[in-house]
Amino acid sequence: MNTIEVDSGPNTKVFDEETLGLDVPETAHQISTDSWFQAGFVLTTGINSAYVLGYSGTVMVPLSWIGGVIGLLLATAISLYANTLIAKLHLLGGKRHIRYRDLAGFIYGKKAYALTWGLQYVNLFMINTGYIILAGQALKAAYVLFRDDSVMKLPYFIAIAGFVCALFAIGIPHLSALRAWLGVSTVLSLVYIIAALVLSLKDGIKAPPRDYSIPGTHISKIFTTIGASANLVFAFNTGMLPEIQATVRKPVVENMLKALYFQFTAGVLPMYAVTFVGYWAYGNSTSAYLLNNVNGPVWVKAFANICAFLQSVIALHIFASPMYEYLDTRFGIKGSAFKIQNLTFRITVRGGYLAVNTLVSALLPFLGDFMSLTGAISTFPLTFILANHMYLVAKKDKLTSSQKLWHWLNICVFGFLAVAALISALRLIAVDSKTYHVFADL
Repeated sequence: MNTIEVDSGPNTKVFDEETLGLDVPETAHQISTDSWFQAGFVLTTGINSAYVLGYSGTVMVPLSWIGGVIGLLLATAISLYANTLIAKLHLLGGKRHIRYRDLAGFIYGKKAYALTWGLQYVNLFMINTGYIILAGQALKAAYVLFRDDSVMKLPYFIAIAGFVCALFAIGIPHLSALRAWLGVSTVLSLVYIIAALVLSLKDGIKAPPRDYSIPGTHISKIFTTIGASANLVFAFNTGMLPEIQATVRKPVVENMLKALYFQFTAGVLPMYAVTFVGYWAYGNSTSAYLLNNVNGPVWVKAFANICAFLQSVIALHIFASPMYEYLDTRFGIKGSAFKIQNLTFRITVRGGYLAVNTLVSALLPFLGDFMSLTGAISTFPLTFILANHMYLVAKKDKLTSSQKLWHWLNICVFGFLAVAALISALRLIAVDSKTYHVFADL
């Protein structure tokens, strides 16, 4: 029999989860239907998305070997810790908190509900913007292998990517409906990761000694290093853990912890491999999209790029699902996903949302800058600052003085890092905006 603890003020009671009458918020999407393994694959899909092809350039180049390796290992550990804190609060007060904003609102009140929803919306919007940029870059990289004629520019490929993402969003009604697509996503990820690994290894073995020094002036090194710290936490965190946990079957906390352990053990290994090998092969000349560096058969590179494009489409749907859930619930979209009314709604609303995403992606296609900015203004606050403070408030009567001090230390350190990373990211965007015009063909 699975039991859970329910915090309701100073007293904590233990109940059988199967018989406990938990208060579950209204939602138009499915909850409590997925295994922990499926949730683990959702998390792993995000961590091994096509973003992994950028970490050699956006994390390792600004930090070099010592800073990059230690930074990635530390980011893994602290991200696992912060996410377990959030997962353990899912049943706080006898309620299932199926949205991040619901949990914050329950602990702090209505203002925190609105603020958390705003932060989460910005976080997911920017992650999705990055996915559309990535998908466009992958399409362009495949195109120039056959016709490098400058007729088709990056904004055109970004527009194509946005259109395909919209088609996928219309056809897949909610997060749990991905199911088989998660398996497809895993295969696609393995294709481009293995291709990048093998081709990078081949290039690295044949290449002369590489330069692993951190490029730039003294001032620029400081800002790029701070920006890379935001990229580190961006790599491991979704900003939507309660929404993913909402899909998990009972016992919901125990199963979510299993999914997190899977993500942060087996799930991170492919990302580590391609990040370290890519940097080893090309040093500080590694680009923000590793497949632009590799040499090898044209068909292999083209296939890897197409797989990166398709995987980005699937991964984007995961990070757009909280917005879709909000809109579907708000406007009472229920019943068959393929009713004319429901299809029309998804075409109009989801299509419009992704059209705005696509416009921003084409307007400012600076992927590394978006990763830094997302980490600074939303990943740090949502995953680290808010997680530690919510846990501190919810469990204050059961924490020792040293445990409280530990959580306050986390809040202060990550608060400082968030401010520093925000300044760094804004500077990087300002510099790139001067170097490149809007709708740049990078």
